[in-house]
Amino acid sequence: MFVGVLELDLLLDDVHSLKQKRSVVRPVVAELRKRFSVSVAEAGHLDLHRRALIGVAAVAPDGEHIRDVLDACERFAAGRPEFELLSARRRLLGPDD
Repeated sequence: MFVGVLELDLLLDDVHSLKQKRSVVRPVVAELRKRFSVSVAEAGHLDLHRRALIGVAAVAPDGEHIRDVLDACERFAAGRPEFELLSARRRLLGPDD
């Protein structure tokens, strides 16, 4: 069994309140969950209205599948026009870890 984790650090464009932030982040979290069958949550920068940290996690029997899914999630986030992807950090844990 392999577990993959992806942290997406986002800079939100044209957001001036936490309410506007939620209206941008919630659809992205929902779409990642629906499209890629992963666990997703806003996991950081909760009190900052122009930043968001989204955590993505996936479990699969092989590491290659995990890498493919996390790559697709990162590409999806990078292609969104309403924010800038500042960084993407990932970790892959396998049976030997």
